[in-house]
Amino acid sequence: MPDPKISPPRSWGRSIVPTACPLDCPDCCSLSVTVERGKIVKIDGSTAAPSTDGYICGKVRHFDRRVYHEARILQPAVRSGPKGSGRFSNVTWDEALDLIAARMQEARDRFGAESVLPYHYGGSNGILTNDFADARFFRRFGASRLARTLCAAPTGEAATAMYGRMAGVGYDDYARARLIIVWGCNPSATGIHLVSHIKRAQHAGAKLVVIDPRRTPLARLADLHLPVRPGTDLPVALSLIRELFVRGQADQAFLATHTLGSDQLRQAAEPWPLARAAAIAGIREQDLATLADWYGTISPAVIRCGWGQERNRNGGGATMAILALPAVAGKFGVRGGGYTMSNSGAWNIKAETIIGVPQPASRTVNMNHLGRALLEYQDPPIQVLFVYNCNPVATVPDQNRVKRGLMREDLFTVVHEQVLTDTTAYADVILPATTFLEQYDIAKGYGAYHLQLVQPVIAPVGDARSNHDVFGELAARLGQDGQATDLGEAGGLMEAAGRLPDDHGAAVLDGKRAIAPGGGAPVQFVDVHPKTPDGKVHLYPAAVEARHGLYAYAEDPATDRFPLSLISPASEHTVSSTLGELRPGMARLKMHPADAIARVIADGDPIKIFNELGEVHCEAAITGDMREGTVSLPKGLWAKSTFNGATANALVPDSLTDIAGGACFNDARVQVELLARH
Repeated sequence: MPDPKISPPRSWGRSIVPTACPLDCPDCCSLSVTVERGKIVKIDGSTAAPSTDGYICGKVRHFDRRVYHEARILQPAVRSGPKGSGRFSNVTWDEALDLIAARMQEARDRFGAESVLPYHYGGSNGILTNDFADARFFRRFGASRLARTLCAAPTGEAATAMYGRMAGVGYDDYARARLIIVWGCNPSATGIHLVSHIKRAQHAGAKLVVIDPRRTPLARLADLHLPVRPGTDLPVALSLIRELFVRGQADQAFLATHTLGSDQLRQAAEPWPLARAAAIAGIREQDLATLADWYGTISPAVIRCGWGQERNRNGGGATMAILALPAVAGKFGVRGGGYTMSNSGAWNIKAETIIGVPQPASRTVNMNHLGRALLEYQDPPIQVLFVYNCNPVATVPDQNRVKRGLMREDLFTVVHEQVLTDTTAYADVILPATTFLEQYDIAKGYGAYHLQLVQPVIAPVGDARSNHDVFGELAARLGQDGQATDLGEAGGLMEAAGRLPDDHGAAVLDGKRAIAPGGGAPVQFVDVHPKTPDGKVHLYPAAVEARHGLYAYAEDPATDRFPLSLISPASEHTVSSTLGELRPGMARLKMHPADAIARVIADGDPIKIFNELGEVHCEAAITGDMREGTVSLPKGLWAKSTFNGATANALVPDSLTDIAGGACFNDARVQVELLARH
């Protein structure tokens, strides 16, 4: 396998190169990329991964616009102006890496290794480019550890504690379900390949229920849409559990044989009759009763549990209650029955096995508290911040505090990035990073059962380098033994593949299909079972530490001054904040007509969204697709998309979820008013 840094262009003619998409989406599509004279001319889907079926989303279809964008970082650079000015001077790779190594060594000598903080998130990265050479490097250095809790922390802990991350219902089997509940998820924007299977089920007579504060594309097609208030998914799910027990529709035989904690769960659900839960959630009691009736009587029934319900103070408890439903109702054991959460654990790939270097006993920093860490931590203070695989100015709560922390003159910030972002403006050193179309990786789906080779289709643009190469170079400069620095990225790929279980690595490298549990279409409790230590479902898991008790509902933090709930869901334009440079026009706050009329706001008006943390200036979009009392700005916005350069995260508190320390993006409570025209 050639090293992409030294290999010549594939061909100066026209060629079609197979690869795969590792971006943060459940589907992990297979791709067919047309290259002509060393340049990408077309990106399309292939049929190598069954669920892709030849089509892909528009984000990836046009990803070459990022590869060749005017904001692409082509060379290493050092800051030449004030912090935040975005002014830099180009340097060589050796100059940049020597400077970074020297500043890290200086920080360690003066303040200790924990004064260095790696800041990253791996959603859009595979096995080679996240938690491999990077983790080895920072572990050996002894840097502060990062709790990567920005997304999926509560859902991950809930699924692990209850089911041991048991593999879920595959996409194809949704067509066999007679009842589908899509909860906290919008596959039309994130995971489009599930949509066709849901529509096939509907054509066969299945009922579709969508639980989401917005009328999403699937909600428009649904038999029942429950537009719950943000943060109220927990009482809604508990009321359904209570109703199953009250109606005698709980599967007592299954509960006795396969679960622990059903009595405690029933006790937790008891205070939540349908009427009370519906009132709290702001939905019709009859609609909730209809859902209870359908779920109690229709099989096969499957729940697609997403991540929207976790993004608030009750997120962990809500997820546990949702995942408990198929166990209480006995929906397992049939094709098309059960649940799908994240299927990433199905491959049994352990990060610790891949990394192969023990975790040091250094302090842990919750990534949601980046602003606090930069401004308040003193034992030791953060002196070096190394950002990669992440754009924290655009993605982290309490945005204004994060910006203040990044403005510290004594903070040395490194950003390894593909294009100039809101975060690179605060860097002291910028390193050009490869995109997934210029590097090797191994990508795994967490919805579709795909495990695939990502390979470069073109040579790196400019002087871009991969994570693997950068951290190998830094390891050599800091004298770390045992870090492979001479094998290059291709050698790292071979090593990482060799650490995968069940011959998955060999299959991926050979271009064959890695076989997932149940052949990629497992029937829960037939082909796959809970991977908890005792093999049972833990409905009231003692191992979970909750801030206000398991399944305990915390009240809405709205006030008279800030009465509106602000949510920031994923959109069709970006993958988190990736591709934000391509987002067209000014951001628009979606709001219900009644909320707009009460504030004398018309469609397209300039508005101010504000609370005690900050304010965002943008335009209004009046739509009946929002429930009254809830407003929405897209996830991952960049400064260029608003009038004042602030985004939704300027209004999001850095408070944490009930379990696992996750982000509470949907606990932002705001007011909206007309912005005076200048």
